[in-house]
Amino acid sequence: MKHNTRRHKTSVGYKIVLGAIYMFILAPQIIIVLVSVNAGQYLTFPPQGFSIKWFVEFAHSEVFLTTMRRSFILAACATTVSVALGIISAYSVVRFGGRFRKQLRLFMLSPRLFPAVITGVALLIFYYRVIGWGTTSYWGLLFAHVLVSFPYVFLAVSSQLYNFDLALEEAARTLGANKLRTLVKVTLPLNKAGIISGAVFAFVVSYTELPMTMLLAGRNLTTLPMQLYDYIRWSFDPTGAAVGIVNIFLALVAVWITEKLVGLETLRW
Repeated sequence: MKHNTRRHKTSVGYKIVLGAIYMFILAPQIIIVLVSVNAGQYLTFPPQGFSIKWFVEFAHSEVFLTTMRRSFILAACATTVSVALGIISAYSVVRFGGRFRKQLRLFMLSPRLFPAVITGVALLIFYYRVIGWGTTSYWGLLFAHVLVSFPYVFLAVSSQLYNFDLALEEAARTLGANKLRTLVKVTLPLNKAGIISGAVFAFVVSYTELPMTMLLAGRNLTTLPMQLYDYIRWSFDPTGAAVGIVNIFLALVAVWITEKLVGLETLRW
């Protein structure tokens, strides 16, 4: 009886702690949702009534829509390059890494081990001193976004390949397929879960990247996170909160797509 009572108290305590953690994580999102529908003229909490006029303001803002399109295109390009490099590097490390596999894996993940500000400063010095770019070009910004989004693709694809049954490839080779055909027809399709999930996370990371982009982007390369940051600094109406809600919605859509296509199960190296 005492044992059951102790288990019940432990279960209740565990639920309370878990609920507190969830509230701590969700509190900022809840607040920004309430602020975005605030009827008042300023960013205040609690909201002064209900209104969707700030979403209408965002929909009619040419600056926000332009930077949003630019961020989307940049993230799409960075994701495409990251997926291609991630597949090649993951396959090379898992299949041919040998005893240096762990070291190579850490090297591939190293861009995410350092703060984005440090990476941005290093790239800025490299562009100015080594390449000689007076102002950062679109290609330089794209390379920076690939650098920070590529590790997510590498990690997802390599985890899939590490748990892949090599007997399936051997069966394809036995039936007459060469290495390239086996890779294209067997290995990659069976590892699509890692490819798709890595691509989704790479897109979200590139789309929301701010510190490094602020260091590298010129005046004509302003992205949505940069525009939102500047807007909140100088303006105090809830339009910025409405933009934040749109970004949260896009992130939820990305997670939903990943869940529907491949699931969110964790794969270990």
